[in-house]
This record gives sequence, C-alpha cells and structure tokens, in this order.
Amino acid sequence: MNRTFALPVLLISAALLAGTGLHAQPATARGPLIVIGFMGGNVRAENLIHREAQLARELQKTYPEKLRAEVFANRDWQKALRTVLQLLDAKGEGHPSATEKSAARIVIYGHSWGASETVTLARRLDELRIPVLLTIQVDSVAKSNEDDRIIPPNVRQAVNFYQTEGLLHGRRLIAAMDPEQTTILGNYELNYRAHPIACADYPWFARTFMKPHIEIENDPTVWGRIETLIRTQMPE
Repeated sequence: MNRTFALPVLLISAALLAGTGLHAQPATARGPLIVIGFMGGNVRAENLIHREAQLARELQKTYPEKLRAEVFANRDWQKALRTVLQLLDAKGEGHPSATEKSAARIVIYGHSWGASETVTLARRLDELRIPVLLTIQVDSVAKSNEDDRIIPPNVRQAVNFYQTEGLLHGRRLIAAMDPEQTTILGNYELNYRAHPIACADYPWFARTFMKPHIEIENDPTVWGRIETLIRTQMPE
C-alpha cells in the first residue's frame, strides 16, 4: 500500500490517523513499554540535532513511568539487544524467562541506516522468540548484508515513511513475511519540493547532496505522527 502525502496533508491528528488507517492497536498490558531508536549514518546516539535522539529523550521525560526509551548508533546493535534483554529480565541480568519474553512490549524506530537496523533488531528478537509491537522506518537505507524490506513475523505492526528525491532516498515498499502475523500500516511518501524543511544545523555536505533525506529526518510532522503511534502502545 503506497500513499503519497503533500506536506500540508501531513497534519498530525487522531482523526487523520484513523482516517488513513495509520493507527496502532492500544496497549493493554501494565508493564512499561520498551522503545528503541536507531540513528542514521555514522551519527552518535547523543547527537540531539537529530530527531531520533530528540524523540527518545522527550518520550522518557514525558512518560517516565510508562516507558523506557533508549537510542543507539546503528552500529551499536549489540548494545541495543543487550539493553532490551536486560529490561525484559526482572533481575536485570539480561536473561529473560520464556514468560518475560512472551510478555515483551517493544517499539523500534530509526532513520536511514537506523531504519535498516530497526528491521534487523526485530529479526534478531524473532530468533529469540520475543514479540515486537511496532517497527517504524524513516527513509530506510539498507545496510550491507541487511534486508530492510521484509518485516519478520514477530512484529505486530510496521510503518514506512520515505521520500524519492536526491542522491539518497528511502525504500519505497516494506512487506510482511507473514501477513497473518504482521499488519503493514502503510508506505507513506513525502515530498518537500513545495514545502522545504529547514535543516540549518546539519553539516553542509548533507544539506548540499542529500537534503531531502535529512528533510524527512527533520520533519516535525512526520515525527509527530511517530510519537502518536508510540503513545498508542503505552499502557493505559
């Protein structure tokens, strides 16, 4: 399912999410939600110029009792996996029981290479029989030896935001390995020709050669939609 939205149409609201089918099922479990974010390119996790890092910080600050949000450089997947396992284990030792695994409530998101790592982490969790509530890809660019297109069956819902301009652009289509297990909420195309996004804090090279790729990363409307999707997964 491909859907193209001009920027004015991307106004974030509950009505819009419901009207387009872009919504996640509300959470019912009582434990905190685990939210894992991945940065794009070679960006460090603590670089707060980038929306990926800003989102994790804002979520943790706003909902300290309802979730645990962590963000990682996309090369630090092992650290991200260890963090998930430690958070699932009541003892904090990184060895969750089968019951703790089955009760996992996890959201993973990322931009560019970080979006590729989002799918790869979900696949690693599938190998460990750990479910994932939602994966979110923003202008996903596949890393070497990774498949960012096929969503593994442990993922309940997945969504993909992308743009097609410039030298670097995201994957147009993601699909479920098992459509009976995974719902693809949508593949949503963004275009910034008529409504550019300010990226003044980004390096000149990025602004010159991959501007649309960082415009979608810096688009507050896209990240507002992402935050809304994550909030629907938090315990009531």
